Amino acid sequence: MPRSQIKDEKTYQKLRDRGESKEKAARIANASAGQGKKKVGSKGGKNPPYSDWTKDELMKRAREIGVEGRSSMNKSQLVDALRNH
Repeated sequence: MPRSQIKDEKTYQKLRDRGESKEKAARIANASAGQGKKKVGSKGGKNPPYSDWTKDELMKRAREIGVEGRSSMNKSQLVDALRNH
């Protein structure tokens, strides 16, 4: 049954089948429904890759998006958590 908060159920389901989190799949599905898949796919690229960030910068970003357990993570774990949130 379609959920009212998910704007593109088909995209959402494909992302979930691929293993993306519910939150990330909903974010992507709703953005693609509102702006079109081509535009959403070309967004980004303004920041350097997470591997180039300092640990303090990664901690700040993890705090902003609510990554749990961030205080006990090392740099590589933070990068992985941010990429997969």
